[in-house]
Amino acid sequence: MTNSAAEPDGATPLEEDEREGLRFPHIETRAELDRMEQANIVEGQRWLNRQKKPDVLTETFALALHKHLFGEVWRWAGRFRSTEKNIGVAPHQIAMALRGLLDNTRYQADHAVYPPLELALRFHHRLVQIHPFPNGNGRHSRIMTDALLRFRLEQPSIVWEGRNAIQNLQAAGAHRVAYIKALRAADVRDFAPLLKLFGDGNEA
Repeated sequence: MTNSAAEPDGATPLEEDEREGLRFPHIETRAELDRMEQANIVEGQRWLNRQKKPDVLTETFALALHKHLFGEVWRWAGRFRSTEKNIGVAPHQIAMALRGLLDNTRYQADHAVYPPLELALRFHHRLVQIHPFPNGNGRHSRIMTDALLRFRLEQPSIVWEGRNAIQNLQAAGAHRVAYIKALRAADVRDFAPLLKLFGDGNEA
């Protein structure tokens, strides 16, 4: 696959060995890859919708969700990355960091430490920050966060794209810029931008 277009800000470049995990070697452009991944994500969400009452806050669920979202495109889907990235914890720390996040979120949910939306966005930020997989972390973390809201917190999903359907978080644009900026603010414990962007009916 060739890089015919620059990666949007916040995207994770793939290592050569990770590119070799592509199940469709005829894919040559980012646009073609995006279409294949989107079709797989639709199937993954259908799998998620068939689940009755999954225990979302487990490593098993997190891995299974990633595999169902990306496994028809990438052979390594559902497995932790083994290489360093421009974002994320060191590969050998992924499993421990993820378990810590899941355990902390379970405690916070059980004891109502935060309102549901804030709890979900804090979870989302930390999952992106850990960056467990070679690719697809943003999309996985958003769908995982919606699963947390739906199955554990009994709340509606977040409208990640905003009210305007053109505001695609995978594409470059003002909405994605605001999203990345909000994630970076959360890196220094300022969650107000994330809450403003995705709270109050997602008016941003």
